[in-house]
Amino acid sequence: MTLKPLLARTAVGALLLACCAQAVFADQLNDIKKAGEIRVAIAMGNPLYSFFTADMKPTGSDVDTAALLAHDLGVKLDIVPITNAARVPTLQGNKADIVVSNLSITPEREKVVDFSRPYAVISIIVAGPKNEHITGYADLNGKRIGLTRATVNDSITTQLAKGADILRYEDDATLITSVVTGQVSIFSSTPANLGEVNKRAPNLNMEQKFTQKDFLLGIALNKDQPKFKEWINDWIAANLKNGKLNAIYKKYHGKDLPASVTAGS
Repeated sequence: MTLKPLLARTAVGALLLACCAQAVFADQLNDIKKAGEIRVAIAMGNPLYSFFTADMKPTGSDVDTAALLAHDLGVKLDIVPITNAARVPTLQGNKADIVVSNLSITPEREKVVDFSRPYAVISIIVAGPKNEHITGYADLNGKRIGLTRATVNDSITTQLAKGADILRYEDDATLITSVVTGQVSIFSSTPANLGEVNKRAPNLNMEQKFTQKDFLLGIALNKDQPKFKEWINDWIAANLKNGKLNAIYKKYHGKDLPASVTAGS
């Protein structure tokens, strides 16, 4: 497994993409096998899904999923570290072959990229101090709420909490830091990030207020790649059936994958 800067290998790819996108993505599966490595974009700094250990090694359920995929494909894993906002643009710009980065499958994203069948799930919640009365979006009117830019949290909260003052951060790590340091006390994120806040600042007495939505996560790839998409879907189905993807998810999240992911595997 290697971890390379995002811009290290983009010059030629960007030029080719600008000249002829179809030529760049003619047969990615074959190209990846020939190259002997797969570039996987992962937004680091997302507790439980993708983060760095104390010795700066990438880990988490998405990192392990990417590593298993690369192993089964018979190639080396090249992690392309990005921000949440850069997940889709990184793929479109040919800076990565796929995105495995707690990326929810949404109609808006499906207009510009393809998704595999679901391989995992993520819950989106609103959290805040225990003494703060918040049971729904109406209670956010006039309140300041933090979230990570270009996420489903952003789109849902922007749409349904029109009376809130929304502060947008570039990644989950920065959002967590802002909560821990008191810059914002109410936030839209995941149970994992709430757990990280409580771990770092238990005195804040943060709790989950309500669940916004549960989202299925997919592996994103460029459009017009039927062979590559079929391989990824078959790989997910096989590793759901043999329990490997469930074991990865349970290792980090402490629970099994729901039936909405495992059905039909």
